[in-house]
Amino acid sequence: MTLTPETSASKTHGQAVTPILIFGAALRADGTPSPALQHRVLAAVQFGAKQNAPLYLVTGGVPRNGLTEASVMRRLLLEAGAPAEAILEDHAATDTFDSVVNCTKILKKQCLEGQTLALATSTYHMPRCLLLMRLAGWSVQAVPFPFPVTGRKNIFRTGLRIGHEVLASLWDAFLVLCWRIVR
Repeated sequence: MTLTPETSASKTHGQAVTPILIFGAALRADGTPSPALQHRVLAAVQFGAKQNAPLYLVTGGVPRNGLTEASVMRRLLLEAGAPAEAILEDHAATDTFDSVVNCTKILKKQCLEGQTLALATSTYHMPRCLLLMRLAGWSVQAVPFPFPVTGRKNIFRTGLRIGHEVLASLWDAFLVLCWRIVR
């Protein structure tokens, strides 16, 4: 779906567009979606069902078994009833920073500057995504993520995940600021 001046920068068929950016998560070795990826897409679909004209942007290009995260998310969205013309794809992003840069370019090409973006990702990943998209110049909101963490609680693993997100947030924030200065 490409918006044109005739359809207006932020409207399509008379309805305000709600851009929903879905961040990828690793696929299983056989190319099937992980529970994290399934939950991210389901959260976006549930949120999108309450919007007038949701426009989904899926991002994730790490290939597994010939598929990218974005292509798997597109399939999941289509299976959930999203119209094909309401799905944009970024197959090139290999990490969160790449997703922010690539999606910014895609959204600007769609003339969606000034729109508030809804971000769909896992709870632990949301603070970093919100920070990076804000640093990239976007107004953002979090898509509710109603899925509890399942499985055994491992304090060591939880600590590693938090540590990773803190360090990655600092590094990615630095990269986004550098990218904004250079561009």
